[in-house]
Amino acid sequence: MALRSCGWRWLQARGLRGAQAPDPVLRYMGKGRRKSRVFVWGFAHTGALGLPHLVLGRSGGQKPRQIQLRPCGVELEQRISSAACGYGFTLLASQTRDITKVWGMGLNKDSQIGFHRSRADRTKGYEFVLEPSPVPLPLERPQETRVIQVSCGRAHSLLLTDNEGVFSMGNNAYGQCGRSIVDNEIYSGSQIIHRIEDLDDKIVEVTCGQDHSLFRTEKGEIYSCGWGADGQTGLGDYGVTCKLTRLAGDIAGVNIVQTATYGDFCLAVSKDGDLFGWGNSEYLQLSAVTEATQVNVPKHLPFKGVGKIKQAACGGTHAAILNMEECQHQNI
Repeated sequence: MALRSCGWRWLQARGLRGAQAPDPVLRYMGKGRRKSRVFVWGFAHTGALGLPHLVLGRSGGQKPRQIQLRPCGVELEQRISSAACGYGFTLLASQTRDITKVWGMGLNKDSQIGFHRSRADRTKGYEFVLEPSPVPLPLERPQETRVIQVSCGRAHSLLLTDNEGVFSMGNNAYGQCGRSIVDNEIYSGSQIIHRIEDLDDKIVEVTCGQDHSLFRTEKGEIYSCGWGADGQTGLGDYGVTCKLTRLAGDIAGVNIVQTATYGDFCLAVSKDGDLFGWGNSEYLQLSAVTEATQVNVPKHLPFKGVGKIKQAACGGTHAAILNMEECQHQNI
């Protein structure tokens, strides 16, 4: 018997165009063509899924639809190794040494997936990109450099390479791209892809928050830039900074091996398996150490009964952690 989704009924009850009955769960990815390594689903109207027929419809009378309820493969010639979703847009990257290494799709009103020239007016760029389109990077040695990771925020993106540092693009109103803020800068149709200046140590991980950015170095230090109104930059204030600045607080001298952020809430995991947090605590994400709704420096989160932490993940209002070992379940 096919398993039906209550989510589908919710969509139909509200009359959303394109709501469709889901296939049996076991058929989602188990049958059909298996070329694709990237599967997408969800809200399709901005083009973030990279499937033009969802936005434009197909010849033969198939109408556009706003929602893709089940995973659908996106076919690319390159083997994709990193993917990131922003607010209405998507970046894909391959560790290939070919010229094209990154593809963008979806909302592009702030050039968060690069400049994509309009065919109708060659001086303007597309504000919506409906299929995976190459993002040209200003690399000095394009055939020797690989893109290791991509990350997406609300309207900006970061791209980490193996030997040419970090590149940023998109909205920089708060300095989240790591470059000087320009008053009244127009981001639509911008061709600026900024290479972030080298730090004292090599950057090995990049993480975009809503309007801020985190950078982890090989030595395990964390740097940040961008909007800090909720303390999410972790720099001890609630201001704005466009210069990558090293975080202190409880992570000073600690070897951090992973960072996570979403919205304005941040977590970091140390090599020793400790967990640290800062930023927005409106939903009590950081209530283990404070009753305040904002924390502007990294704080050690002394959770008991969870063992050593291996990985952390952030939602805008909640968090999840993966530990290194089995621990006895504790009722809270």
